[in-house]
Amino acid sequence: MKYIKIIIPVLLLIIIFICVYLLYLFNYIPHKMYSNQDFNIETYTSTIDKDNDGIDDQTDILNSVRTYIATNPKYKSKYYATGYPIDGYGTCVDVVAFGLKGAGYDLMELVNNDIKNNRDKYDIDIVDKNIDFRRVQNLKIYFADNTISLTTDIHDIDKWQGGDIVIFDKHIGIVSDKRNKKGIPFIIHHASSYQKYYEEDILELRHDIVGHYRMS
Repeated sequence: MKYIKIIIPVLLLIIIFICVYLLYLFNYIPHKMYSNQDFNIETYTSTIDKDNDGIDDQTDILNSVRTYIATNPKYKSKYYATGYPIDGYGTCVDVVAFGLKGAGYDLMELVNNDIKNNRDKYDIDIVDKNIDFRRVQNLKIYFADNTISLTTDIHDIDKWQGGDIVIFDKHIGIVSDKRNKKGIPFIIHHASSYQKYYEEDILELRHDIVGHYRMS
């Protein structure tokens, strides 16, 4: 009986520890954020201002993404005759699409034109401008062929900058200007309806990074 009185509290503490660890690991408990300055990393500034608003592309993309996620879009995959979602719903691709749109890049038009000019690269039977730019498999091809390709080594931390695009096997997001204690950047993304925060420390959990790109 004496041992049981000792064992039960110990087991409870272990269970609580495991639960807290898992909640932290999967970003239900916020992670401390660091900046480029904390790692003596120079923040990248693009030499291009696509929409001529006085803000360089890299900064503009990041600002636009934050404006989009501030609307708290709810996760749902559906077709829109408007192309871009207009009802407060969205998926991972919409984080990128609205981020680029706010910087002057209309991903719907860009991807559609690339598909029409390079049908042999895309595995598409029927071209549909309104949805083709919202499919990760198409964006893999588009960004690989039309943007600056960068390292996929997450430990090469100074090569990862806020406003970059990261593509996983079946997912996509925008690189944050916030970093974890190792200097590895957070990712701004929308993966599911169970996701608590849009800006998360996930790169070390992923083993399916297939591309890392920069618009300009």
